[in-house]
Amino acid sequence: MVEIQKVAAEIAEDLLARAGGPASIARLIDHTLLKPEATREQVLKLCREALQYGFASVCVNQCWVPLCAAELAGSPVKVCTVAGFPLGGSFTAAKVCETASAVRCGAREVDMVINVGALRSGGLDTVRLDIRAVAQAAHAGGALLKTIIEAALLDDIQKATACRLALEAGADFVKTSTGFGPGGATVHDVALMRATVGSAIGVKAAGGICTLDDLRAMVRAGASRIGAGASVAIMEAARA
Repeated sequence: MVEIQKVAAEIAEDLLARAGGPASIARLIDHTLLKPEATREQVLKLCREALQYGFASVCVNQCWVPLCAAELAGSPVKVCTVAGFPLGGSFTAAKVCETASAVRCGAREVDMVINVGALRSGGLDTVRLDIRAVAQAAHAGGALLKTIIEAALLDDIQKATACRLALEAGADFVKTSTGFGPGGATVHDVALMRATVGSAIGVKAAGGICTLDDLRAMVRAGASRIGAGASVAIMEAARA
């Protein structure tokens, strides 16, 4: 564990160094709008802002994937969407269908919610197989999979277990939160997740990240991607 923590610390320092300038910071951010009441105009504005600032992706509900894919075509900004969101308790087959449909419509990253209840009940094979099936569906269409563990509902042992299961199942990232749970990203959780997965996969911090200082704290803890709705405010602070 000491060696893993050392590797995690080195990764975090490298990420922090590379997140020094505004352009580097922007490439860490998934510009996010997952509110159920989001309108078409708000989603279009999200895409325009992502192009303006150079964010890594826009993260939207699945119904907006075709619109975002059309708006961002030819740009480096990816379309990210969610599966099994926000509770994680749907059938694996439903998550796979959501993922495959979204990828066909232009999503290049999928953030899925694990079966939190199964994890808390000790159903580790259920969780592992759930993640693996969705990872395979995402990868078959050339998309990445981020696995949301909803850390605020778990103790530290469960958080580490969820991260190990995601790693074993072929996920590309582990992610702290949906933003709809009882809590968002914390430095403690990000550091724990990075220490667990080492350098093998990414760590995404999401939920309650509103300032440039918040972003830097998460990157310092080991986050390699940030999910935020306050992305523009963060970028304006970085430019200032």
